[in-house]
Amino acid sequence: METLLRVLSEQEKEQVHERTLNLLANTGIRVDTAIGRQYLKDAGAEVNEDKMIVCLPRNLVEEALRLAPKEFSLGARRSGWDLAMNAGNCTLVADGEGTTIIDRKTGEHRRANFNDWMEATRLLDALDEIGVFWSMTDSGSGDRSIPSMVHYWRSIFENFSKHVQDSIPTAAHAPWFLEILQIIFGDREAIRKKHPFSYLFCPQSPLIIDQQFTDAYLALLGWDIPVAVMPMPLMGGTAPGSLISSVILGNCEVLATLCLLQAAAPGTPVIYAPSLAIMNPRTGFYSGGAIENAILNSAAIEMGRYYGLPVEGSGGGTDQFVSGIQAGYERALTAMMPMLSWPDLMVGPGLLGGSMILSFEQLLIDIEIFRMNKHSHRGIDATEEQWLDEVIGRVGPAGNFLGERSTRLGIRSGTWLTNRLGVHESLQTWERAGKPTIMEEVKEKIDFILATHKHLPLDNHIEQELENIYQRAKNLFA
Repeated sequence: METLLRVLSEQEKEQVHERTLNLLANTGIRVDTAIGRQYLKDAGAEVNEDKMIVCLPRNLVEEALRLAPKEFSLGARRSGWDLAMNAGNCTLVADGEGTTIIDRKTGEHRRANFNDWMEATRLLDALDEIGVFWSMTDSGSGDRSIPSMVHYWRSIFENFSKHVQDSIPTAAHAPWFLEILQIIFGDREAIRKKHPFSYLFCPQSPLIIDQQFTDAYLALLGWDIPVAVMPMPLMGGTAPGSLISSVILGNCEVLATLCLLQAAAPGTPVIYAPSLAIMNPRTGFYSGGAIENAILNSAAIEMGRYYGLPVEGSGGGTDQFVSGIQAGYERALTAMMPMLSWPDLMVGPGLLGGSMILSFEQLLIDIEIFRMNKHSHRGIDATEEQWLDEVIGRVGPAGNFLGERSTRLGIRSGTWLTNRLGVHESLQTWERAGKPTIMEEVKEKIDFILATHKHLPLDNHIEQELENIYQRAKNLFA
């Protein structure tokens, strides 16, 4: 019997839906892209071109929800790593775009560089709990030119072999990106079937679908690339000052984007992925470690399940700038509630300071938190063979169960979760080992992984074709 968590009642979910439909029909959403407005107009939306406001009638929203597939897979270059959506599984997505890093050798906070990005990418490839790539930190160049992006995409697929989720900067980048996908994964039909890449789409709160990244995705139409729709409303800032109203706003932004995507290409795979958070009322900053974030994101996951869509949840934040007691309890608590709501994908590990500071050590600690939360979700197995009342009766008063076959089977079947970090033996054993700390332990693990991990290489002819694209882009845009 799985552990069940409920934040919203069925009636409350229905109210979120109904109020969302009312807001989309009467207030509407600003759609900054002319192409997007035309798709929605053709689908039956009411469009005010002067204000770029699009009102979405109920039937249009309901049809978009009907058209969105409820089951599909996110493909990977590595065999056995395709991720089935809505199949009852949950895997981690690395948190993304930290602007600074805690140097793993010196411990100082500094600007990230390409070597940091490369180490992070290789580390993500090695960790089995991570199923989806996000760029954990900026590569340091700040260059979004086509040659630079070709080099960036090439570096991702050379060093990471599981599913990749990212965006492309502009529509002009689309042909280059599609060419890279074809070189690595095959023709259009192979990519449509495999889904090796999903597009991270972030509507702006409140109620704006931007031009740049929308047009960039629309330039990929025809390739059936899944879209994770992730608005990030901030309660009290870019969202209203209550939890339930923030859930409604995030829902509005996801469903409006869903309407545009289905109007442009019916059947586009969509992942329900709002990342809801609160503002610190004293500073105006994003409050990464607030427990309200856990409540909000659990509610968001429940709304995605209400619609039957695959869900990408968020959790595990902190305001602290270094790993330690505060980061530990904030990240554990704000990860556990969304995990128990059980999304298909869970974003969150590895970043401190309001998701701005990359810490390799925190990444490994967060993975341990994920393992424990995943085990918590399994709940209590109450199948007939687990009750063991006959074993209790046979052992009787003052006995023990160490020698029982059922105990051995329980250990081997995974009833016990073996902790991989920290102290779990006697005081004397810990003292004899030199009283190691968690930080010493994870640093040693990171060094070992980076020294020994062998990534899945691309074939030589693929490498050569990627090099040819890069040289062509450099020559063309020199």
